[in-house]
Amino acid sequence: MNLLVIRFSALGDVTLSAVVVDALLEANPNLSIWFISKSIHQPLFNKNPRFHFIAADLKGEHKGVIGLIKLFRHSLSLAKFDGVVDLHDVIRSKFLLILFRFIGIKTICFNKGRKQKNKLLKNKSAFEKLPHSTERYLNSFEKLGLSANLNKKSWLKTKKSKLIDKQNGVKYIGIAPFAAHKSKEWGLTKISSLIESLSHCTILLFGGGENEVTQLKELSNKFTHCTLIAGKYSLEKELEIIAELDLMISMDSANMHLASLVGTKVISIWGPTHHYFGFGPLNNEQLIIEKSRAELSCRPCSIYGRINNSEQQKCAEKSMQLISVEQVLEKALNVLNQR
Repeated sequence: MNLLVIRFSALGDVTLSAVVVDALLEANPNLSIWFISKSIHQPLFNKNPRFHFIAADLKGEHKGVIGLIKLFRHSLSLAKFDGVVDLHDVIRSKFLLILFRFIGIKTICFNKGRKQKNKLLKNKSAFEKLPHSTERYLNSFEKLGLSANLNKKSWLKTKKSKLIDKQNGVKYIGIAPFAAHKSKEWGLTKISSLIESLSHCTILLFGGGENEVTQLKELSNKFTHCTLIAGKYSLEKELEIIAELDLMISMDSANMHLASLVGTKVISIWGPTHHYFGFGPLNNEQLIIEKSRAELSCRPCSIYGRINNSEQQKCAEKSMQLISVEQVLEKALNVLNQR
């Protein structure tokens, strides 16, 4: 079976897509997958003769209707597809589905569960865990008669990083202080205090974007046991480094999913959002740090971290302020002592 799969962005969501793709290829030896996404995401996928990456240049060659038609024609030239699966459900991917459907190819669009998530956000009295995003992705493929087992310790095979020397006995901790939405960030003041308390470890700082790199550079200059990773390496090299870490500490962000992808333990700090919406770190939900709804009944106040009013803003700020440095430090030391 030849399948075309579409997921343009974002980094965390494509990472979760990679988990499902890897599991599907492993469980279905007669399956081949062509995956459309931004070129930066290619390192998230294992090299496999039955996996083919199609780079989408949505700001250049494939911009607009004409660009998408060009992407459609290019995809058609690569294989005879038995089906097309949309794991994004946005205007661009829907347009491509229409084109494929028009020529008689079966198309599937995954169910984001928007109604369920909004209902959970508004009606917190019936607060029940929703299916994980990977389960929703897999369900789309099950409609085509495919199945897979998502229970693995890691999904992506990486090369050994030359940056990390485990022979010296020092523990390596990655810290990713930023998130797509400011409301999901714990704050650099607390991050700085945490780094100071972990002076017996080597701290590696992760992030992306010019502004984040600038702030992380200032932070790394404060501590001799701190090394800046952000802005220095490709995604492929960063994944190699993350795979060698003893622990990653992150917000509800893409770095949390990257750590899970390569089988690294990750402590994630959650404020306005909640893993019950289906975005939790695979194999690491037991290491989530958050204030329970019994402690802070306004949580969660946002599905993705977007804040729409002053009430949500107040809840988001409080949910992060109440998480102490000592709380995160204790959990980090417990994880390190078990290794």
